[in-house]
Amino acid sequence: MKKTFVAVLGIALAVLALSSCSKKNKKVADCCKDGNADCCKEEKADCCKEGGEDGVVVLKGIIDLVPHQEIIDYAAPALLKEGIKVVTLQDASDNLGNEKTFAGEADFNYFQHKPYLDSVNLQNGWDLVSVAAIHVEPISLYSDKYTSLAEVPEKAVIAVPDDGTNEYRGLKLLNDKGFIRLSENSLSALDANVGDITEYLKPVKIVEINAFQIIPTRADYDLFVNNTNKILESGIKTNILAQEAADSPYGNIIVTKASRANDPAIQKLVKVLLSDDVQNWIRNKYNGAVIPVK
Repeated sequence: MKKTFVAVLGIALAVLALSSCSKKNKKVADCCKDGNADCCKEEKADCCKEGGEDGVVVLKGIIDLVPHQEIIDYAAPALLKEGIKVVTLQDASDNLGNEKTFAGEADFNYFQHKPYLDSVNLQNGWDLVSVAAIHVEPISLYSDKYTSLAEVPEKAVIAVPDDGTNEYRGLKLLNDKGFIRLSENSLSALDANVGDITEYLKPVKIVEINAFQIIPTRADYDLFVNNTNKILESGIKTNILAQEAADSPYGNIIVTKASRANDPAIQKLVKVLLSDDVQNWIRNKYNGAVIPVK
């Protein structure tokens, strides 16, 4: 008799849970109208937990850890006031962020700049678009040994990332600061390696190395070029000798499919991230290591 009662009670609770989830899914249907249809494909507990309640639209994002996730976390209360909740599926470390956004597994991603997006769109035939740039992670020239460009001696050894866009950015920075002169072709093509150096204006040695290896081996170099996010993630303290300006074309962008670019929820996300409050927080939080676009 006791077993029968327990079984009946279990069935009753399950029916109640499904009924509750179904009611919530009526609200989830509203979020589907705003382009977030994935959240209501099935009536299941995860769907009930993740959104659609009280008019809140869930946006699923693939978001890099630093500073992107920190920015999203700060903006979360303001986003909620706009009826938006961001759920991070994962960071961008598996290099599939664009593929998953194109496939609809993510509503948006936030980890890259437009020149990189343009290149992967061209390679893969994707229709991903930049909705807005939020911040710039200026590629910078660092040193543990010197505190200013004036101190850098002749024959200094400088490490630069060896991957396409970042090597160009590093060499362009050295070009702009008077270390080298790059060919006009490489400057206009936004693509360069050490073979494009036409003249060494200062007698230095430039070493091309994987960007992820620069920080662990930085003691081998007098100066090194790297992305701000890698410096922040590593937690190291070092000196910034030079960096890109805020008008850099490499602002980190909110990316979605072309068909979602005008989605009200995506537009609200961008509105909050570009608000004076969030942009000022970026300015104050990172003290020049990350630059707001406004």
